[in-house]
Amino acid sequence: MTDWDLRKLRVLRTLEELGTVRATAEALSMTPSAVSQQLSSLSQQVGVALLEAHGRRVRLTDAAHVLLRHTDVVLAQLERAEAELDGYVRGESGRVRVGTFATAIPGLVVPALNALRTAHPGLRTRVHQAEAAEVYELLSAGEIDIGLSLAAQAPTGSDGRYDRTELLTDPLDVAVPAQHRLATTPALRMRDLAEEPWIYGASGPWREITLSACAQAGFAPEQAHVASDWRAILDMVAAGMGVALIPRLAAAQETPGVALRIPHTDQPRRHVVTAVRSGSGQRPQIALALQALAEAAARLSNPTVQPKRT
Repeated sequence: MTDWDLRKLRVLRTLEELGTVRATAEALSMTPSAVSQQLSSLSQQVGVALLEAHGRRVRLTDAAHVLLRHTDVVLAQLERAEAELDGYVRGESGRVRVGTFATAIPGLVVPALNALRTAHPGLRTRVHQAEAAEVYELLSAGEIDIGLSLAAQAPTGSDGRYDRTELLTDPLDVAVPAQHRLATTPALRMRDLAEEPWIYGASGPWREITLSACAQAGFAPEQAHVASDWRAILDMVAAGMGVALIPRLAAAQETPGVALRIPHTDQPRRHVVTAVRSGSGQRPQIALALQALAEAAARLSNPTVQPKRT
């Protein structure tokens, strides 16, 4: 295969445009002799004459015109490549992979990435659902670029492999059956639920969060049912089978038969953080995605219209 030299091809293209070796030399800041040498070398490379005498001037052969047609395609493609690479430099092209726990996807991650793609159509995004603690393994393996997790599930601050930033404080509401006596009790407190049957998972962070919140309120919850899927938990509450703590992110839509109560004075909260591999947050694509997540989190924290809560 011929080892193409783009400089020689550009000399040929300029000669075709300007018509003379002298004008080509002036346009390219070369000497006429250097232009002639470049074109002679290109002819030897392709094995066919590219110029022919025409009086006191030269003109391009048919073979040269064939070569220029392909040269134009190559140069146009290189222009597109440069434009795309410029997009990478500015963070407007490329891809960002986000690993996140399930409840952050609908209300936080999807709005953030939709806004990001609207602002930067050339930037591709990919969501990888994972447990809150698993995102650090995915980051280490290079399978994601940004991880969303709970602060309680993050490695210690002395772990220098990751840069972490608090993204959102997610309040935990109490889900009770709509007809339950506590559905309308004024100034509900966590300790008012001490005698109620509870629904939460058999293991994992949410079990720990529920047990911790109840312990801080001064009681150990009676686990009446074991479930970890939020849809299932809310349906069980609606059926009158028990009460549960529900993160605000997980209850974006009201569930018929369920009253979501905001505990007064002792409302538990969980803290959502973003994590990246140390130093990678300066990459333009990742920085733009982190900014989009922060803006989506700010909208959740300060909504224009507050959700109806009882």
